[in-house]
Amino acid sequence: MSVRLALYMQDKHHLADEIEYSKYAEDHGFEAVWFAESRLARDAVVPMAAVAATTKRLKVASGVVNNWTRNVALMAVTFSTLYELAPNRVILGIGAWWEPLASKVGVKREKPLKAMREYVTVLKKLFNMENVTYHGEFVNVTDIELDIVYGERKPRNVPVYIGATGFEMLELAGEIADGVLMNYLVSPEYNKKALESIKQGASKAGRKLEDIDRPQLVVVSMDYDEDKAIDRAKTLVSMYLGQQPHIMKASGVPEKLIEEVKEALGGWPAKPGGLERAKEIVPDSIVKMLTATGTPEQVRKKVREYVDSGATCPVMYPLSDDVKLMIREMAKGY
Repeated sequence: MSVRLALYMQDKHHLADEIEYSKYAEDHGFEAVWFAESRLARDAVVPMAAVAATTKRLKVASGVVNNWTRNVALMAVTFSTLYELAPNRVILGIGAWWEPLASKVGVKREKPLKAMREYVTVLKKLFNMENVTYHGEFVNVTDIELDIVYGERKPRNVPVYIGATGFEMLELAGEIADGVLMNYLVSPEYNKKALESIKQGASKAGRKLEDIDRPQLVVVSMDYDEDKAIDRAKTLVSMYLGQQPHIMKASGVPEKLIEEVKEALGGWPAKPGGLERAKEIVPDSIVKMLTATGTPEQVRKKVREYVDSGATCPVMYPLSDDVKLMIREMAKGY
């Protein structure tokens, strides 16, 4: 049985290496590579373009850009340009961003559901090459459309996926998006609740759950030494426990543990020694609950749990320096 596989690149590895990993993943049957834009480390567009230019089949996706810092016309033009580079291989994954980063750069994330609905509505019209006038609370455009490029005026087949963790945003994604990029560091149990929200949203638009693609980010810490794999994953889990507690709460992590880790970290960025103290607090069981960690066989089993609980394609974030090991092992199937 063929399986869907995708790679997720953030900022752990050098960009030149990520290009090589993407080509290696393409050679091993992976369908896509998703690029993060979550912190002040890298944007998603530059690596997407680099990989699009150096691969032939692999889809390139943003996982995710936000709907606050690029106006909707600029976003449409940017992804239209990527589409020109790699026709039918571009996916726009978009999310509502996160705190405290947003407020630190002057963005007020008010009414995120309404803001996302307006943005995606206009974005899809622009990709369809429509002339758009739209006056909403967050999106205001008058008489705009994508210009003709190299003499062609054809719709841009750029699917829009909403990256969502909260159940209301998941429902919105099911209603208006082509797909949902489900988050990482959640448990398979969380997925079952998430699917209900996506299904409710889909029904509002006369669609079924099966009509909505549901790739899911999965943190993968693979090592033949299970203890090393757990320690590596614990660093990331500890950071997210303290800095993005909304994800942790959605997964059912005890509130008391979240507060203890937040206190140990001391904010974002973490205070000196804070991450080390936080790691001492986080039990191995939480790491195993929220990530695919351990030997290749243990990782495959956990990835299968995410798929069985509703993900249509695992989008795997490799924490190990041996990324090619993970690609080879997961290409065997799960």
